[in-house]
This record gives sequence, structure tokens and C-alpha cells, in this order.
Amino acid sequence: MAPRLVSTALHRLPEGLHPDGRGLYLQVKNDSRSWLFRFMIHGKGRWMGLRRYPDVSLAQARKAADDARRLLRDGVDPIEARKQQRQAAKLDAAQAITFETCATEYIEAHRAEWRNPKHAAQWTSTLQTYAYPVIGSLPVQAVDTAFIVKVLQPIWLEKTETASRVRQRIEVILNWATTLGYRSGDNPARWRGHLDNLLARPTKIKAVKHHEAMPYAVLPEFYAKLSKHKTISAQALIFTILTAARSGETRGATVSEIDEKNEVWTIPGKRTKSRREYRVPLTKQAMILLRSLAQFEGNRDALLFPNPQGRALSDTAMRKYLQEDMKQLGLTVHGFRSTFRDWAAECTNVPREVAEASLAHVLRDKTEAAYQRKDMLDRRRKLMEEWANYCASRIQAGSKIVAKRRIKS
Repeated sequence: MAPRLVSTALHRLPEGLHPDGRGLYLQVKNDSRSWLFRFMIHGKGRWMGLRRYPDVSLAQARKAADDARRLLRDGVDPIEARKQQRQAAKLDAAQAITFETCATEYIEAHRAEWRNPKHAAQWTSTLQTYAYPVIGSLPVQAVDTAFIVKVLQPIWLEKTETASRVRQRIEVILNWATTLGYRSGDNPARWRGHLDNLLARPTKIKAVKHHEAMPYAVLPEFYAKLSKHKTISAQALIFTILTAARSGETRGATVSEIDEKNEVWTIPGKRTKSRREYRVPLTKQAMILLRSLAQFEGNRDALLFPNPQGRALSDTAMRKYLQEDMKQLGLTVHGFRSTFRDWAAECTNVPREVAEASLAHVLRDKTEAAYQRKDMLDRRRKLMEEWANYCASRIQAGSKIVAKRRIKS
């Protein structure tokens, strides 16, 4: 048997193969030292690399050679076994990659090719709102048809256009993940010959009548017309739109609930759906409206939007004003909350929990609920300011045109 190597002398060995015995060698070449294991299997000799010295010590190299010999005694090629082990580790790592991680990486990889900077924000926002709560934390390989349907079904009939975009975006991301080897098999989000067997064709879906909402694209024009009306019903409707509040919360609002200094509306728990006190950040537009109300400077217990008899406006009165006076047949006051939510999902990149908190929704997810309890007033204020500016964008654009005309004249 060849003499065994001595660890203290390894760094002085000249170029060549230096045996340690039983097939283990230290190869010295161009000042580089690597461990090699020589073995015979099926009548053929093979060399197996065991990494470099000093990254792998003499003792570690001997142990690696012993492990290889044990495999050989069982008729297993240690080189092939190592390949399989590495492939399995790679597959495990790939399968651990979540759908949300894949989506984030896809968006970053394609951000540069999207001409409109808001496009990436819209992708992120819609996925955060509708996809991540269901499949975001799942390994991308685990996303199957049942999960896709679970994402789409709740919004397929009521928000068909948005749901179709979500499906398309999920399909693209899963294709990307498949190309990179993060998943295998058919794409569960594909439409033709697959989801079209499970979901109604978008072009055939009839409009949903419950809580009809105004498309956010036409809201600025409607808001501009509404702002010209100075009735209590009009002002209550404007305030409801600006705050994304429920109709009943607006109709029951009193002067005492408004913190004018900090520009916050605190709705007591007895008047909220969740029975919890809720704070609403008030934008510049909302504060201007409130200060224009004669009752705002009066009795602290006075209603902000009373009817002619001094009592709270009825839900019927507000709905009638919207549908008849403003000629928006079929729409409901509550629907403006959906308008706000669709706008937040499609036109901003705010996290889902901020948008949901702005609607005073109680989240079922414990992590999100814990986060929501922090109130997020500052983050919600920024979102509501952006919303108010969007609502008033037609008015602001008109003001700029008038100002230009005056300057020219």
C-alpha cells in the first residue's frame, strides 16, 4: 500500500499525483491542489473530484473517499449518485420558490420593456390584491388548477375585466417559471381548452346588478359634474366618494367626529360595520367641503349632512339623487367603494392591506390583520390624497385651461 499523506506536508508537495492509499490522490498542478478518487465500476476506471485543498482537508477527503467506497460496495456509482443528489437539491430549491417571488422577478425582468411606468405598478397591485392572498406564498410548482379557480371565481362575474387581466398575468408568470425550471407540466392558468371548461366566457357574462359600480375611468367626469351641485345630497355623495366610506357612515356623521386640526374623521364603533372605531384621513378636498357647510361651525352634536327636517339623510334619498338627479340609473352609492378598490388595484402600487384598510375591511388573514391594527393612517392618507386628486382631475384640468385662456387674453 502506498504511504499515506501527512497533512503538514501537503503544501510542499511537487506537481504530480500523490497517493494517500485506497484510490485517494492529491493532484498538484500549476500551484493548484485538488483531491481525486480513483475507482473501478463495471470494469471501467473512473476519476471522481473531491474539491480542492485546503477547502477540503486531508481528513475530510478521506471521509469523502470512504463514503464513495460504501456506495461502490452496494453497486452504486458515486459520481452518478452525486449528480442525482445535486439535481434533487436543485429541484428542492426550485420548488421552494414561491409564486410571489416569481412574479416579482418577472416584473423586474420586464419593467424596462414596458413603455408606461405605471404598467409594472398595475401588475404588482392586481396580483397583490387578488392572487397573492391565495397563491402568493405557495411554491410555484404547487400552483394548480384548483388554486387558479380559487383566485378567479370570487371576481369572475363581478369584476370580469379585472379577473381576465389577473388570469393572463398569472399565466405569463407561470410560463416564465416553467422556462426557468421552477415548475413543470401544463400551465393551469391557460384559457383555451382548460379554464374555458370551468369558467363562463368573459364576453358572455351579463352585468351584475348588486352594488353596481361606476368604472373608475369615467369617475373624474362624473365628479366634475357632481361638484357643481350644492345640495346636501350632492355634498354627502362627494364626501362619501372622497373618503370611500359606507353610505350610513356619512349620513350619520356629526361635527364632533371631525378633528379639524389633524384632518381626521373618527367613526365610533357603534356606527361601523365591524363595530370597531375607525379613523379616516381627510384630504384637502374633503376639508374644503366640510368647512363650506354651515353646520360645521355649529353644535358639535349636529349632523354634517342633515335632511330638511334636521334628521339624517336616508339611504333612499342619496340613491335617488344619484340615479335620478345625476342620471346614473342602476348605480348605487355603495358601488363607489368598488370603484375606489378597482382604481387602487389598477392604478397604484399600494400594498393590498393598505387598500383594504382604507375601506375599513376586517381581514381574515391573521398576519394582515395584525398589520392593519397599526392603523397605517399616514400610508392611507397618501393613498386617499392620490384618490382625491384623481377624482378631481377633470376639474383641475379645466382650471388650467381657463387660466391659460385668461393669460392669453
